[in-house]
Amino acid sequence: LINSRKVLYQAEQGFNSTLPLCNDELMIEFAMNSSPIAASFPFISAELTSDNGILYGINRHNNSLILFDRFSLQNANMTVFATSGAGKSYAIKLEIMRSLMMGIEVIVIDPEMEYKHLSDAVGGTYINISLSSESKINPFDLPRPMSKEVSVEDIIRGAVITVKGLLRIMLGGLTTEQDSIIDRALIESYAKKDITPDCDLATVKPPTMLDLQEILEGMTGSSELVLKLQKFTEGTFSGLFTSPTNVSMKNQLVVFSVRDLEDELRPLGIYTIINYIWNVVRSERKKRILVIDEAWWLMMHEDSARFIFALVKRCRKYYLGVTTITQDVNDFLRSQYGQGIVTNSALNLLMRQSPASVDLLQKVFMLTDSEKYLLLESGPGEGIFFAGLKHAAIKVVASYTEDQLVTTNPQQLLDQEKAKAELESKNRES
Repeated sequence: LINSRKVLYQAEQGFNSTLPLCNDELMIEFAMNSSPIAASFPFISAELTSDNGILYGINRHNNSLILFDRFSLQNANMTVFATSGAGKSYAIKLEIMRSLMMGIEVIVIDPEMEYKHLSDAVGGTYINISLSSESKINPFDLPRPMSKEVSVEDIIRGAVITVKGLLRIMLGGLTTEQDSIIDRALIESYAKKDITPDCDLATVKPPTMLDLQEILEGMTGSSELVLKLQKFTEGTFSGLFTSPTNVSMKNQLVVFSVRDLEDELRPLGIYTIINYIWNVVRSERKKRILVIDEAWWLMMHEDSARFIFALVKRCRKYYLGVTTITQDVNDFLRSQYGQGIVTNSALNLLMRQSPASVDLLQKVFMLTDSEKYLLLESGPGEGIFFAGLKHAAIKVVASYTEDQLVTTNPQQLLDQEKAKAELESKNRES
């Protein structure tokens, strides 16, 4: 790319040209093709600074601030891909805290109780969903229509389809005959509670899984379905889906914890929680963000994957932005619904990747080789930030106070607990 040559009788001019004065006294030019120039500048850096929005981090190429409003794009959805320990939860907690300052409501599905400290600090609502907890969500809940343009009949049909998807996961799939039986039983379960196309949804109480079992017991050809359903109504997993909803989302930050759910129940619990959130979102339109951590749990089953994909496609109409976070990149992107979620997300954050998954990410996001190696060598909190058609290398930064609230470092958390215990001990002594 570079050819050196002697400067005859121009030693002074050559010396002056090497000084940091930006003076070219030699005026020796060399024509270069676009390929060598591209190799010399492998990064395409974009300015992602706007007058509105929140701080996501610092542009590692030019040290400018990455300030962005996700609701200013064609949709407010976001995907986050990173290995364990790369800083994905740290980055999202910072976004949550800064979004709360802008008046945006945030809902989080927390699989590992990582958001408890943040919720307590900002006065949020923390709801633990488990077999033994008092917090219950009824999968048969219905949304309240926002306008008369949406018919009650369509709402009931949508609820039947959603609950049927949950039952497919619960019962391990349905045959064509069983699908038809479940369909009729669900409609009769709603009708049993006087939920019909001409009813007022504001005054009715939805059925529960026990009502569905009772209807199925009176139908022919449903003995196998009843037997499987009893595990969730009377057996080991009873209590999770058999009670009316008693939780509330009337807070700016609401966190649903599924840490105490068994692995077999976790996809069912997350499915039910998201369905409840979706019903609330459709009942009242306001600016909200839904964070789904460890979203690969939903990709394990086709019905839950299809459900979350439909949510991501439709949420823009209700002023909702969905953030899906996963470290299982291969399984997520090899799913047709996972690819659809990425396609329908205007914001993407790629952080440190493993060699096993980086090639797939390079293909999906059309990264250069230099950007690929940047992801392989990134430290915690570093990666590539995509906003629409623009992207830049990012370094997530936080103030000291923010860092204390959002850290996931086990040593820092241990030090915080120790300091808290010492403070409580001194208060008791005094």
